[in-house]
Amino acid sequence: MGKYVIKRLGQSLIVLFIVTVLVFAVMHLMPGDPIKIYLGETATEEQIEYYTQQFGFDKPLYIQYLRWVGGLFKGEMGRSVLYSMEVSKLIPKRLAATLSVTIPAFLLSTVIGIALGILSATHRGRKLDSIISVFANLGIATPSFWVGMLLVLILSLKLKILPVQGYTPLTEDFTLGLKKLVMPVIVLSLGQIASKTRQTRSAMLEVISQDYIRTARSKGLKEKTVIYGHALKNAMIPIVTLLGMSIGGLVGGTVIIENLFVIPGMGALMMTAIINKDYMVVQNVVFVIALFVMLCNLLVDILYGYIDPRIRIE
Repeated sequence: MGKYVIKRLGQSLIVLFIVTVLVFAVMHLMPGDPIKIYLGETATEEQIEYYTQQFGFDKPLYIQYLRWVGGLFKGEMGRSVLYSMEVSKLIPKRLAATLSVTIPAFLLSTVIGIALGILSATHRGRKLDSIISVFANLGIATPSFWVGMLLVLILSLKLKILPVQGYTPLTEDFTLGLKKLVMPVIVLSLGQIASKTRQTRSAMLEVISQDYIRTARSKGLKEKTVIYGHALKNAMIPIVTLLGMSIGGLVGGTVIIENLFVIPGMGALMMTAIINKDYMVVQNVVFVIALFVMLCNLLVDILYGYIDPRIRIE
């Protein structure tokens, strides 16, 4: 198992290196000068030259890249042009806001999606299966931003049950913070619930049709034991795969959700930085997101090895 984990970790580090190269290259290929954008049209050539040197943009690109990556090993992320502060001080609060939405959405979608998938598979061809399948298809087809605006219209503007938008840390005001998180979490988790329901149903149907499941039933085992003790365990590989992939989908989905509900998270920060071509912010936000997704995928790979020993042996 140790060799298996080390191998997967090595592959993840290679992917992370490629991500740093790509995001650095893309940002510097984009038209526009971050210093000119920051200073405005009235800036003089002397001011532009001074700040260009201050932020190190006058150096060759490979020197800028090596400085950035070298700083990451020291816990330094450079300085933001737009916010005039260290990026390492800017990201933690934004990351906390993003995780406060993505983690509940992931847990909610996983629990509900797997439960509905099992119900749909065990009631195949019946009315309950049809109802769940219809709602799963609707969940995948419906745009999240439209659902968000609909919830704001009904729950906030009409019924006045929840705040329209904004973000309050749970440590400051738990009740208000929880109310502000309800709609973003629901919107972010709807599509995930639908996809996990369909994947779980498909995996369960494939396993339930196997001979050993029929043998288990013929021995007189309770249906719950057959489903949860035998079928679900063997159907977990494709389900766990989807769980790993859903992490990236949730993180990507926060860009829309954070802008819709005015949540000062990583997605909103990255969008603002891209518009203003703030190199350091974009590069480090993408790096942190890639690192988070990489760790989650590494955990999924480790789970593969525990669920099916044949994978780690191969």
